Amino acid sequence: MLVAKKKSMKVGKLVNTEHVNTVIRNYKQERWLQNSKRIGKEDSLSVWYSVEELEEFLDKAKDHGADGIKIYFGAYDVEHAPQPLYAGRQTVVLVATRQKETRNGAVNKDIYLNTEDGNTILAYNAGGLCPPFCGNGDGIGDIGITIVDKGDGIIIA
Repeated sequence: MLVAKKKSMKVGKLVNTEHVNTVIRNYKQERWLQNSKRIGKEDSLSVWYSVEELEEFLDKAKDHGADGIKIYFGAYDVEHAPQPLYAGRQTVVLVATRQKETRNGAVNKDIYLNTEDGNTILAYNAGGLCPPFCGNGDGIGDIGITIVDKGDGIIIA
């Protein structure tokens, strides 16, 4: 009997502390400082979700045929911010996807559900943003180098 082996769809990998510190430091220097200046307050550096809620979303995604999750970068406007302090800050939106083979190769298609209100994307958002809620009192996180413009010059923390 011939058994077909399923091709792995894995694209990520585990990384170490140096890698994490480097990519976060690069982000802070290349994007965060400019974003913060543009919106007039420190932009978010991270989004937190509990393992429980991520497992629930993953279970729902799998129940609807998902084989992956796409993470979109976004920014809250006043109308869609879960709370006023989130307005203007960036966030991530997790979207359930299913890989499809096309003539041009594999593509990851967002999954939509039929509901009473019509079709809607299967997505998750509204995690805990840091800033403004970092849990350490300084509002700037604790990984990598933070560049802060206090008005009288730039501080590297």
